[in-house]
Amino acid sequence: MPITTEHWTLCRIPVGIPQPADFEVEVVDLPDLSEGEIVVANRFISVDAGVRDRLSRDSYARRAEPGEVIDGFAVGEVLASLNDQFQAGDLVSSANGWRRHYVSTGRGVMRMDPAVFSPPISESAAIGVLGVSGLTAYFGLRDVAILQPGETVLVSSAAGTVGATAGQIARIMGCRVVGIAGGPVRCQYVVEQLGFDICLDRHAHENLAGAVADSCLDGIDVYFDNVGGEVLDAALLSMKQGGRIAVAGQVSEYNREEPRGARHLREVVERRLRLEGFVVWDFLSGFRDAMTEVGGWIRDGRLTYYEHVVDGFEHAPELFCSLFSSSALGRSLIRL
Repeated sequence: MPITTEHWTLCRIPVGIPQPADFEVEVVDLPDLSEGEIVVANRFISVDAGVRDRLSRDSYARRAEPGEVIDGFAVGEVLASLNDQFQAGDLVSSANGWRRHYVSTGRGVMRMDPAVFSPPISESAAIGVLGVSGLTAYFGLRDVAILQPGETVLVSSAAGTVGATAGQIARIMGCRVVGIAGGPVRCQYVVEQLGFDICLDRHAHENLAGAVADSCLDGIDVYFDNVGGEVLDAALLSMKQGGRIAVAGQVSEYNREEPRGARHLREVVERRLRLEGFVVWDFLSGFRDAMTEVGGWIRDGRLTYYEHVVDGFEHAPELFCSLFSSSALGRSLIRL
């Protein structure tokens, strides 16, 4: 008997900050399994600020069209399998979007190792600190910025999973870490819970560039950029000669109809900077080794993470829209 399920789709192109009315839920029947397929019931789905860019324009993937299922990562349980690589009861992670259930050939679906995803590591960490978010931080610092011990690192959006993981990895590597976050609650979390040396509240400094300069008197060796715009400009003015900037996201630009961009790019020339954008999928072959190393840091207490979990599939659009205005910490997830 077919499974009746739900998924969230785009019903209109957002203008500015997205609204819950930009999304609609559809009720569908899953097809019967064919040979080589599995059916999965999701337990957690992620809501990701980076998806916003793709809702209005072509990004690293083509623009989403009305009627398409919204992008997102998920952890689920295999309910039935006609695929030799999976068994009923397996926990798996995927990037199949905001769905309660899905049928798959197994392509892009990763079986989760119970030895890895056991206390103190939650199963939902597979789509957070041990998933794309955490691995973006890992590869951005180690492979893109080529971080060295003793350097000064600036991290924007420091209270989110990518920024929080990046700052902690930098500390593990013996670096001085300065964060930028929005609001006193986030800044307190970044310093007291994550171990950053300093965290600047971007809402409290009219002259952010001056605050960055005061916090990095000897200059910045590496800037891990999640934000772009005014924050990138502030960092550019304090970079050391030969500094490196790893660009993982541009969240300040996603809701703008016209990009603000960076206005101090001449500093890239004058300071001989290397500014490099990247997507975590560029490093797919190294995922398992990276997960093992980051997982080890969690188990020995050197790296921590926080998940903001909301119960109820129906709340996915609301939680997604709140990413652009709330002070939630860490990874935002829906528990089904």
